[in-house]
Amino acid sequence: MTNSARPWHGVHVATALPFHGDLSVDYDAFAEHVRFLAAGGCDGVTPNGSLGEYQTLTAEERARVVETAVQAAPDGFGVMPGVAAYGAFEARRWAEQAAEAGATSLLLLPPNAYRAERAAVVEHYREVAKVGLPVVAYNNPIDTKVDLTPDLLAELFQEGTIVGVKEFTGDVRRAYQISELAPGLDLLVGADDVLLELGMAGAVGWIAGYPNMIPRSTVELYRLATSGDPADLARALPVYRDLHPLLRWDSKTEFVQSIKLSMDIAGRRGGACRPPRMPLSPEQTARITADTEAVIAKGYK
Repeated sequence: MTNSARPWHGVHVATALPFHGDLSVDYDAFAEHVRFLAAGGCDGVTPNGSLGEYQTLTAEERARVVETAVQAAPDGFGVMPGVAAYGAFEARRWAEQAAEAGATSLLLLPPNAYRAERAAVVEHYREVAKVGLPVVAYNNPIDTKVDLTPDLLAELFQEGTIVGVKEFTGDVRRAYQISELAPGLDLLVGADDVLLELGMAGAVGWIAGYPNMIPRSTVELYRLATSGDPADLARALPVYRDLHPLLRWDSKTEFVQSIKLSMDIAGRRGGACRPPRMPLSPEQTARITADTEAVIAKGYK
């Protein structure tokens, strides 16, 4: 389970959200999924991220998702809700809701209604930090068009507004720049297909997609990749090679549909997505199915 002093450490699963046939949220199935991930060795969950389709939820649904995760979480299991919003005040309100529900930390994108300037980004994080829960910044300039560069992260960390960063650029060189400019800022793996590289570079956490399907094997891979022991890295590499064709779907536009399909194939509750996400093409479905079945055939779970 997660470190109580630093509850953002370890493997936090960006949880997929199950829906009923009419695409209403299945809270009971979601609670069961949180318990499944805890039993699989994960350290926590990150509800209301992009994988959880938070952009399609009503305010009532979004709040209840956090409450459901907290209620289902066993002792010592972290809940790090995504609190992204276009406005800083709205993001702070979601942070307050998460704190009231019993969350242990927060994941926060920069403002992304437009290409926000540096001062606006800093003020956004200051506003949410007022709530008092540890804030992990989420750097995803591919989607948000706002880049939390290493020097900007250092400024935020030195102010005390963030404790870590979920790094999603895919540029593993940034890990070393971040550690040089902001010693003490915690690096969290932000994309499944750079787990080994960022683990070797000093990551202390992973906000993860594919543990939704195979928690035990992916958690073990994370432990090996981050132990610092050369013998563990040697054990990790063949596992990483086996899983990489599947893990790289986490970095594609269709990552939500892909992970949900893999969950279905593995006997978990994936299911459909809400619009605007459309069903996968037959070609994508065939490729993801083959990649998933190959992983299952090798005994990963």
